[in-house]
Amino acid sequence: MSVKSLLMTASALMVLTASAAVADSSGEPSTQVAYDAPVALEFNFKLHVEDNLAEQDVLIEREPGSGKLYRPTAGDRDMSQPLYAAAEPLEHQPFDETANGPWPKGRALGITLGDWLSAKGEASYSCANGEGSLTADFTGLVPDGVYTMWHFFMASPPTEPFIGTHDLPIGTRDGAQSVFTADKAGKARFEAAFKPCLQLTGEHLAAGLAIAWHSDGQTYGALPGDFATVSHVHLYAGLPKRSGL
Repeated sequence: MSVKSLLMTASALMVLTASAAVADSSGEPSTQVAYDAPVALEFNFKLHVEDNLAEQDVLIEREPGSGKLYRPTAGDRDMSQPLYAAAEPLEHQPFDETANGPWPKGRALGITLGDWLSAKGEASYSCANGEGSLTADFTGLVPDGVYTMWHFFMASPPTEPFIGTHDLPIGTRDGAQSVFTADKAGKARFEAAFKPCLQLTGEHLAAGLAIAWHSDGQTYGALPGDFATVSHVHLYAGLPKRSGL
């Protein structure tokens, strides 16, 4: 996900519903909404490093005392390294291996790289008659951490340079349904029902879900918040192509 670099209008991402006019017994036309075929999915959430990408929103100081921070990659093996926030917000650049630092040191996040990489999640999603239902279970999250769930879109294949993603809170557009909190053991369940259903991957846009940890304990409504300073994408999952593609 990125914050402000992607300029998309809401209309470009709306799910278009088809309508058909039919005649009732009186001969008057009536409108029937045609929904997409029912969908039932089960999938796992993953870390960036599981896709051989750098973690985007938590940083490590590879040389203690240097004040220089880097995005962790699969090559970083010291799980005891403390994690830090960036001093200033960072744009996501998951496909650019040269965009992993260094940056000035921000505040300590109070967790280690090993803590962060222990996160796992699995989910089930269904869509029927225009209503979606999502249930996701997570372990290894930040204890007592405040999280939000996001429905994201990105160009497919990715643009060069990467122009970011467009991020929508799950459920209501004010973000109220997207918020959940991990317990003291780092476990959490997220459940939501919403209309319309999630938009799956299409011809030009890849779709997915992601959860963001808010290290300041605050949420930001319809916006994720500033990445790498107060909002940190922890896990994500790609959504498959919609039927007929």
